[in-house]
Amino acid sequence: MPDPWGFVKIKKQPAMKRPVQIRVRDWYEVYEPAKDDTVRSQAARCMDCGIPFCHNGCPLGNLIPEWNDLVYRDHWQEAIERLHDTNNFPEFTGKLCPAPCEPSCVLGIWEESVTIKQIEMSIIDHAFNEGWVTAKPPSVRTGKRVAVIGSGPAGLAAAQQLNWAGHLVTVFEKSDRVGGLMRYGIPDFKMAKTLLDRRLELLAEEGIEFVTGADIGATVAADELVNEFDATVLTIGALKHRDLPIPGRELDGVHFAMDYLTQQNRILAGDDVPEGERIDASGKRVVIIGGGDTGADCFGTAIRQGAVDVVQFQRWPQPPEQRKPENPWPEPPEVFQYSPAHEEGGSREFAIATREFSGENGRLTTLHGARYEVVPTDSGRPKLAEKDGTEFEMPVELVLLAIGFAGPEPGDVVSQLQLEMSDRGTIAVDAQQQTSVPGVFSAGDASRGQSLIVWAIAEGRKVAHHVDEFLMGETSLPRPW
Repeated sequence: MPDPWGFVKIKKQPAMKRPVQIRVRDWYEVYEPAKDDTVRSQAARCMDCGIPFCHNGCPLGNLIPEWNDLVYRDHWQEAIERLHDTNNFPEFTGKLCPAPCEPSCVLGIWEESVTIKQIEMSIIDHAFNEGWVTAKPPSVRTGKRVAVIGSGPAGLAAAQQLNWAGHLVTVFEKSDRVGGLMRYGIPDFKMAKTLLDRRLELLAEEGIEFVTGADIGATVAADELVNEFDATVLTIGALKHRDLPIPGRELDGVHFAMDYLTQQNRILAGDDVPEGERIDASGKRVVIIGGGDTGADCFGTAIRQGAVDVVQFQRWPQPPEQRKPENPWPEPPEVFQYSPAHEEGGSREFAIATREFSGENGRLTTLHGARYEVVPTDSGRPKLAEKDGTEFEMPVELVLLAIGFAGPEPGDVVSQLQLEMSDRGTIAVDAQQQTSVPGVFSAGDASRGQSLIVWAIAEGRKVAHHVDEFLMGETSLPRPW
């Protein structure tokens, strides 16, 4: 236990952010690195609970009280060893995970929770700065070959685990660069791509082979690839967009959020995107439909591009500031939350129904909507209904649809391998993450459905455990749960 009275004496100190008026002028990360003394002080707030519910909140089962104690005692190298025991890429989760561990913290019953995410990020920053994070290639090779299709967090975690088990791993990525949505779906102000490149260099040093521009099922026949390898892991994500099929959807100016974010990331990477093809918010009134993280990423991007105004719509009413009695700890808190992007300008509107888009000469000019109200039902589950007399129109030149994904794209991999699909539109797998095709496994959003980065890494570690067992008859690879 770091300090028996730490949680009493020390107050929570949130991570520091760069001033709004400065950060909106560039694409650098929003958060400032925390000082070691501050992090050690915050780690002292950990109570080393008899039952650490933070473990329950973390899909990876991170050893949070252990590395909190080590940080407090200034044992940073031991802390990164504990962190890497359960998490292949803490620099990714430290930037991108919404930290479900924090609302699960026991201290959160009556106080503000421990700043677990900030401590995690500081540990991995410290480790890279000190040169403790190095490539660890396996000492023995099994001769077995594994193909991993998709290079997002699930694919990279599976690849590293299977490589450590001694298998020869090749990661296939259909894009021109490795990283999946971490590369093209996450704005630079949220996670600098240098963090991704730094880790990929280590994976390559460990012996993992990366092949880009490999659209399996299109440029490479899926069945031929499966026959070439001893096992195949599909981590192709869930990139089938949820659309908004309303009048005017076809107008120029209505785009999917991920197309918008991908394009901006390509521009920042130095790719040539012709002016006529750019989705640019500069000088425009922007509406983002969808209240999740992707919508917030669009929010911050539009502000940095120079939008005149940015409004983010959500379907449900604004959540309360504090937990309601019917939402007790340790359940996930259904409370009002905001992203750093929401500090930078613009506004949010809740309980909004988008009815129609209209325009002139094929270009978007107006959004037509109404207000929702929550109404009871016989089942006891409330539903939304449009409220009479609340219809409105608003001028808009750019609408971004950030309403989620409906499973993996029904592309050539799925169809060529004739994979069975679940009722939810995801790839069907058994308890060992194996698909309906023997030797073909799946993990991450492709089989689980759209979820968090921490779940993706956990799924990658889990599928590696089962693939190694499939190939060797037994395994020493850990599994998250």
